[in-house]
Amino acid sequence: MAGSDPESVRKEGRPAAVKFRIERDAFADGVAWTARSLPHRPSVPVLAGLLIDAGSPGLSLSGFDYETSAQATVPAEVADEGRVLVSGRLLADICRSLPNKTVEVTLDGTRMSVVCGTARFSLQTMPVEDYPTLPTMPTVSGTVRAEDFSEAVVQAVAAAGRDDMLPLLTGVRMELEGAAISLMATDRFRASLREMSWRPERSDTSTSALVPARVLADTAKALTSGTEVSVALSSGGDGDGLIGFEGVAGSGSRRTTTRLLEGEFPRVRQLFQNEAQTTAWVGTASLVESVKRVSLVAERNTPVRLAFSDSQVVLEAGSGDEAQASESVEARVDGPDISIGFNPQYLLDGLSVITTPFVHLAFAQHTRPAALAGTADIGAEPDTEFRYLLMPVRMQG
Repeated sequence: MAGSDPESVRKEGRPAAVKFRIERDAFADGVAWTARSLPHRPSVPVLAGLLIDAGSPGLSLSGFDYETSAQATVPAEVADEGRVLVSGRLLADICRSLPNKTVEVTLDGTRMSVVCGTARFSLQTMPVEDYPTLPTMPTVSGTVRAEDFSEAVVQAVAAAGRDDMLPLLTGVRMELEGAAISLMATDRFRASLREMSWRPERSDTSTSALVPARVLADTAKALTSGTEVSVALSSGGDGDGLIGFEGVAGSGSRRTTTRLLEGEFPRVRQLFQNEAQTTAWVGTASLVESVKRVSLVAERNTPVRLAFSDSQVVLEAGSGDEAQASESVEARVDGPDISIGFNPQYLLDGLSVITTPFVHLAFAQHTRPAALAGTADIGAEPDTEFRYLLMPVRMQG
């Protein structure tokens, strides 16, 4: 049979044998992260595959769908070097279920065996020669602290669109100006602006990129264990239209590239320039818990109403014959009283990524967007690193 003879296997482009041993957790983490980027409905079967390249430094695990590539390096004891391509999602499911023992992987012909303790799996391989070449990582533009990068991305993507029919709004606009990075997102109903510092390779760096929010979020989540993340953005030539990120994860590294989105992104920054008539300071955790409780009775597409006056904010939801809820939270309010309605989930999305003890809310009118920002204390100036803008929902009556 074709594939059982080692010589025929070599002619087909598959190695006659691959063999390695690896710790279960390291293997499972690397496979899971790489497989997460694989398409659910691949345009060609091999794109559902995860490429394992076993060499002297260990393993390189790769996935690619012509838009986004993911590559993880993991230490392993490699007895026989080579490459093998198997179903990525199936391998990820298997790795998650393995006992906490050393994993032994062996390729023989067209079958790859995975042995861990008494658990044994045999997987059909795919033709390695049909797998596309991964894109080249663009030249590194600079580095940013991993902790700062992770927090900034989580905050920025809170306002990113999730409707694939509007792909432009599913991205995060990155503006790189000298030693500063700005991350902006909007889905037309809310907007986010996060600013942070980084270490550019060139002090006169001035460029921008529209990065898919999902890829950015997954990458930031994976690179929290290292000290810094490399940002690679091409300004022309090889790799143009791509952005890459690389950093440490566990005992190995993670690298991803993704094709940039195209189009004219809304001018998010200028949306944050409205003058406030009323400002309020509220405990972040108290407001989050109150919104969660009151919104339990909010019907689909109906708002939670917030009335700011004196030294409190009163939250209400529900109306008429339906279930109703109300709750008050202590607050400092400066300026005229104001009542305003918000989509409760959009409000929670913004509040949940504010990391300070208090939230500062600024209102122009009940029909204009409200600006949310963190603050250290009641009456303190709002944080300018992260701001979240939320459109109100018109209230009945």
